[in-house]
Amino acid sequence: MNSENNGTEPNSNFNRSSINNEPNNKKGIGTTTLIIVVIIAALIGGGVGGGVVNLLNNQNQTVKTTTGQTTTPTKVSSVVVKESSSSVKAFDKVKGAVVSVINLQKQKSTDSLFGGIFGSPNGGSNNSSGKLEESSEGSGVIYQKSNGKAYVATNNHVVAGSDKLEVLLSDGSKINAKLLGTDSVTDLAVLEIDASKINTVAQFGNSNDIKPGQQVLAIGSPMGSKFATSVTKGIVSAKSRTIDVTDEDTGQTTGQATVIQTDAAINPGNSGGALINVSGQVIGITSMKLSGGTNSATVEGMGFAIPSNEVVQIVNQLEKNGKVARPALGVSPVDLSDVSSTQQSSVLHLPSSVKTGVVVVSLTSHSPADKAGVKQYDVIYEIDGNKVTSVVDLRSQLYKYQIGDTITLSIYRGSKKMNIKVKLTQEAKQEITVKQQGNN
Repeated sequence: MNSENNGTEPNSNFNRSSINNEPNNKKGIGTTTLIIVVIIAALIGGGVGGGVVNLLNNQNQTVKTTTGQTTTPTKVSSVVVKESSSSVKAFDKVKGAVVSVINLQKQKSTDSLFGGIFGSPNGGSNNSSGKLEESSEGSGVIYQKSNGKAYVATNNHVVAGSDKLEVLLSDGSKINAKLLGTDSVTDLAVLEIDASKINTVAQFGNSNDIKPGQQVLAIGSPMGSKFATSVTKGIVSAKSRTIDVTDEDTGQTTGQATVIQTDAAINPGNSGGALINVSGQVIGITSMKLSGGTNSATVEGMGFAIPSNEVVQIVNQLEKNGKVARPALGVSPVDLSDVSSTQQSSVLHLPSSVKTGVVVVSLTSHSPADKAGVKQYDVIYEIDGNKVTSVVDLRSQLYKYQIGDTITLSIYRGSKKMNIKVKLTQEAKQEITVKQQGNN
């Protein structure tokens, strides 16, 4: 006994004696207690008392308790929600006219292991095999159906470098497409397809009527045809936003574009797709997405679309002529800011107050500028009263006019200001090329 206690159970003898004395009293005390409880419970409520009596009568039986006996299986609600939102109606109206555009190119191969390094013996390092491979995918919008043919508006960079083009319709049908024309300046192109399976044609709305804050939907094939006819929702962030257009081969800014800015998600593959209003009208062709800013910062909710009014003007020319005719001055320009201050003084003889403009480095003989009397080293600072601060400005201002129009150039010739009228009779060459990379 002492070994069991050892200071760890000081009251063990007392507990044991108490336990040994309990058997004679346990039954009487337990029964009496239960009877008292039953009587009290009966006075309070028959339900409790009955439960206790039942417990008393089943002392020696195992009691099984179950839960959830009255619950019913979870089911899908039978309530039908009748969606009548304008966004749903707008999407349903246009979705059949938005397609995927597949760019196929011939596989490149070298003549030999060393041909790609040193050039082939036949004078060329690369040959194009007859095998076509999918190079990239974008989106397009069917905007017209006539005489058994349908016409698709898309982006120039979506079809750039193609050896063959295919269009994947909204019903999953794949048909061949013919490239009618491209315009690298506006990044637009027109395709022609067979119209036998075309049931829906999109309608262009007036992009001049849009307002910042109004709801828009972007429809296209983000990340390729696997996600064809995807729709995202947003608002018009800005009605008319001027952004620089960059040549991806050189990284240089080659022009400016006036576009619609939206926060509707526009991802690679959406290029060439539709930006629509809640009436189901196409107000823009999605083209560019600003995916990164300075210091590699990521920018979200910033997509762009070519305004429908400009699209209509361009696709009509591409459909008819295969190109867009734009005027040219016939000069080789350079930004004044790229000319050293020493040369501005010693060669151009400009007043020190002149800080911006475009220097005419050379002219093409018999060009509109040459015929009008523009000279080498003249500095153009205005066109029809609109400031020209760079070559980008010069080109953007000039492209607002048609061949045959007459404009007024404001120039510095040395320290002297003068105005020269120029009739635009020469057609400009397309100068902007867009390098194709993956899904568009």
